[in-house]
Amino acid sequence: MMRFLPFLIISGLGMLLSGCAAERERATPLETFKTYAKAVKAKDLTTMKLLVSAETMKMYEQEAKAMGVTVDDIASRETLFNESQTVVKTRNETINGDMATVEVENAFGRWETIPFVREDGDWKIDKKGYADRMMQDIDMHQKQLDDMINQDRIGPAELPSPAY
Repeated sequence: MMRFLPFLIISGLGMLLSGCAAERERATPLETFKTYAKAVKAKDLTTMKLLVSAETMKMYEQEAKAMGVTVDDIASRETLFNESQTVVKTRNETINGDMATVEVENAFGRWETIPFVREDGDWKIDKKGYADRMMQDIDMHQKQLDDMINQDRIGPAELPSPAY
């Protein structure tokens, strides 16, 4: 029996080490979003914060400081969909290197593209990127409006003379 003891110890250690060495399977962006949606429904702020990017957490901290509230207050408001939605539909997961997107149907039936970024091998929701893209869209639309207004301007020489 004593002869088998070293063999059992070495076998047991080998199995233990091989189990620890095996890398856990990483969630896809879509799986990350589904976990986030479950956390929103459960009001699990810890999980919600773990699933957003580091840049998003910095954005939350800045907003919280500016508004005089906690980061949890900000995280609970920024949910990407209406909590009353019983079903959150998703489509078109796209992965491009360390960036990804998933389309999510909002409460108004419109599809919104949610960006993801890979951090330390895990996919995180990039709400900072989402906010930046919204600002770019607003700027682009403002520029288009400005261009339209500027194209319709009439020079002073083209103005009709006042009738006296």
